[in-house]
Amino acid sequence: MKIICYKDTILKAINSVVKGGASKTTMPILEGILIQTNDKEIKLTTYDLEIGIEYVMECEVKEQGSTVVNAVMFSEIIRKLPDTEISISLNDKNLLEIECEGSLYKLATMNPEEFPELPKIEVENSIEVSQNVLKTMIRKTIFAVSNEESRPIFTGCLFEVENNKLTLVAVDGFRLALRSVFLNKQSNNFKAVIPGKTLNEVNKIIADSFDNVTIGISKNQALFEMDNCKIVTRILDGEFLNYKNVIPSNWETRIIVNKSNIQNSFERISLISASSVEKEKKYPVKVQVDIGKVIISCTNQTGDAKEELYVSTEGKNLEAGFNPKYFLDSLKAIDEEEVYIEFGSSISPCLIKSVEDKDYTYMILPIRLKED
Repeated sequence: MKIICYKDTILKAINSVVKGGASKTTMPILEGILIQTNDKEIKLTTYDLEIGIEYVMECEVKEQGSTVVNAVMFSEIIRKLPDTEISISLNDKNLLEIECEGSLYKLATMNPEEFPELPKIEVENSIEVSQNVLKTMIRKTIFAVSNEESRPIFTGCLFEVENNKLTLVAVDGFRLALRSVFLNKQSNNFKAVIPGKTLNEVNKIIADSFDNVTIGISKNQALFEMDNCKIVTRILDGEFLNYKNVIPSNWETRIIVNKSNIQNSFERISLISASSVEKEKKYPVKVQVDIGKVIISCTNQTGDAKEELYVSTEGKNLEAGFNPKYFLDSLKAIDEEEVYIEFGSSISPCLIKSVEDKDYTYMILPIRLKED
């Protein structure tokens, strides 16, 4: 096997697949990148038995062949080489030789026949959505996916198609993020929970462009196809939260506020909230709504802080406690200038919505405040 390509071309391919390799495994082959030539192309593949990524690129193929090389080592060497032409070949001792100007590296390889095949997916339902739309939808929901392996279904994001509308929902038990978009082509109704790890990789690979990505769903696998890249992943088993039943349909108190202003206030208040001497204790931020203003405050052993914002208010006065990180995560995901913040009571979920973007909703559960 021998190929010649430019650094930026192969580095883009490597960056697209490298996170599909396993990092901690008893099977070294899963830590590798499978390199295969095919006429005037090469295909790079990684697969950790949960997520598999393939990337096809054109290059100058001098000799056909295939091999497997450690993904991290291969990636780091290519990344640090000069921005010019690179020769990659397999020598008679089965070492992968990487040559570029005055540099020569030889890496141990593994048997490509031992590399596991990616699952063959029999697609039952599929949709097309532009890459920039999917990128936005993932960005606005992925942060609310749970990291708790004790509830594996919440470590993924729900993809639901209903009445030709795609909805992504992420929930971790304390908050929920939802983003919807209508599809251009007619599609069957279906739902599937895609692992958050997979979606993070999808989001890195897809471009901020109007080119489409095709999402195919089978019984227990999902497929993302775009340009010259393909991502295969398992679907999480289990019953996802019935989100429609938990999002409040009305409110008792609502404010309209400039997003940047309230975000800056929460960021400053968080300096006090997060600086507790007793690190295991979580001190909530108190949100108090009065006529025409909202007061955000926090008190602990470190000190106390208070921020006052003049806002448009509707409904009753209210006082409730929240984790400031949850507020900040949602505000950072909103691109528009003004937001609605809707409250039921001091113990009811709070909704944060963009005034302009009606298809995005974020819900936070409050934290009970201590009595003074």
